[in-house]
Amino acid sequence: MHNLNQPTMILGGIQLKLTIKDTAKTYLANRIDTTKNLFLATDDGSNKYSKVGGSCAIGDKFQIVATSKQDNDYRIPVDNNQGLHLFTSVGERTFLGSGLTLDFSHNALVLKDDSGILDGAVSVQDADQVLNQTDAEQTAEQKALSQQIC
Repeated sequence: MHNLNQPTMILGGIQLKLTIKDTAKTYLANRIDTTKNLFLATDDGSNKYSKVGGSCAIGDKFQIVATSKQDNDYRIPVDNNQGLHLFTSVGERTFLGSGLTLDFSHNALVLKDDSGILDGAVSVQDADQVLNQTDAEQTAEQKALSQQIC
């Protein structure tokens, strides 16, 4: 983990820093294995981890993806106060400003930065479990999600 008090240069920009509230860490730990690699990714149909397609809200829906694998697309480290192995991609970096905070409020994960709330209902998924789904399970999940697309 990098020192949170000093900016770190990464890929030509300032290192991202995320304050994860204890309640958010507890929520994550109850849903995924937080010792895995975690990716802060959009959930708007723009990447391989998004199950939503045809979204009309590019960049305003986020998710935390847990996986035992590394992903070259998600190689930008996100410093955090909870010691999680958290990364994001160049594409997501566009939407993330300074003062990033992940909180748990009203039974949902809330991602915000100095500009305000980025997503009031950040989703969580384990990519390793998704890979083990049967075709029938994937089809049923996609059918259910299709009802939620704008």
